[in-house]
Amino acid sequence: MSTDQQTGRPAGGPATPHVAHRRQPPPSADELRARIPGWGADLDHADRPSFPKLDWQADRYGAHWDYPAQQPGGEGRERSIEHAQLTPVFGTAQPLHGVSGAVRRLAYARYSEGRLAHWMLLIAGDRIDAWGAHARSFLSGRPDQPFTETGVVTEVTHHGLASRLRSSRTDTRHQVLDPVVVAGPWVAAAVGAFLGGRALVRAVRS
Repeated sequence: MSTDQQTGRPAGGPATPHVAHRRQPPPSADELRARIPGWGADLDHADRPSFPKLDWQADRYGAHWDYPAQQPGGEGRERSIEHAQLTPVFGTAQPLHGVSGAVRRLAYARYSEGRLAHWMLLIAGDRIDAWGAHARSFLSGRPDQPFTETGVVTEVTHHGLASRLRSSRTDTRHQVLDPVVVAGPWVAAAVGAFLGGRALVRAVRS
């Protein structure tokens, strides 16, 4: 954390896109120590193997611009609360939409990227988006085919078992979770639909 004082980047506050000049004035060590618990633990250069790489070198440091031109259309775009503003360039290929978009906006607006809640909300938004796509596929008359689209057939036709057992793949120990991750949501949905339908039938008969 002490690198903030040496590079001139703000420590503990909202981050801004990188610029060519050194930010002035940098906060003092006392200010940083009072604001950030544990700050300064690595101030002694003898305890930092990366020194002097992190030392400020005016002739070798900094971007080649004062500030990049801001891409238009950033109003209302999601950004982490650690950042004071959007980066000069950002993607627009997958705009947020619907319920999944509202969940993702909540993750960015309320929780830091260092909070588990931030990432769990993003995962929840992703799952909502996926199940919305599944529902639209059924309404379109061309429903998703979870069995064939997961690649299960290739396990038989393209030496799937051999590729898993006779290679140096790093994900071997994780493969036991594949059926749970891939089939689990579909099984849970089927069980939920069955139980819900049975409860509905019982309610109608009674």
